[in-house]
Amino acid sequence: MKDRLLGIATLTAFTAALYLAFMFAPTEATMGDVQRIFYLHVPAGITSYVAFLVVGVGSIAFLATRNAKWDRLAYCSAEVGVVFAAANIAMGMLWAKPVWGIWWTFDARLTLQLLLALIFVAYLMVGAYISDASRRAPIQAVVGILGSADVPINYLAIRIWRTQHPSPVIAGGEGSGLDADMGVTLAVAAAAVGLLYVYLLRMRLAVERTRHDVEHLEHAAAES
Repeated sequence: MKDRLLGIATLTAFTAALYLAFMFAPTEATMGDVQRIFYLHVPAGITSYVAFLVVGVGSIAFLATRNAKWDRLAYCSAEVGVVFAAANIAMGMLWAKPVWGIWWTFDARLTLQLLLALIFVAYLMVGAYISDASRRAPIQAVVGILGSADVPINYLAIRIWRTQHPSPVIAGGEGSGLDADMGVTLAVAAAAVGLLYVYLLRMRLAVERTRHDVEHLEHAAAES
């Protein structure tokens, strides 16, 4: 029941976010309608940060307690986080082509976001290639902690270095800020994407718990 209500809330929030992004928010004066990608591009990036920080927290908790539930949380959050990071990068490329005239440039923010995604792809590959959970989980935990350390560096990249990527529009200093209607739209879109992350994480955890229970039963049957 909780998951159904969460799914309905997510769908409702996304419907509202899309309406606001395409019908309510004003057209940006310089970039025009292509700027509307911003309302999903930014929340997808932020949500990937949240997902990878959850991996870091789960990995630390696993190493401290050796409780498999933390390993499962970290692994599932990494899977969902990679999806959001990939979506963020893809939307950024679609935005960059008409504005910059190129799909990609190796500036600090773009490169660090790509690196972040690749680190967690490697994290997932560890899980795919090491079948023994007692060996896999500690190695993954270390990779997860190291990967999550890239999140604050990535976030601060456009504040530390001069990049082709736009400067922060929120708390970016003098000249930053959003039109009020744009701010409302971004907030609703961020809430929608955040709800989607929670929904997908809960679904993935349910699948992982079921897989763990099946493996436990198979192991018990083999020993009997």
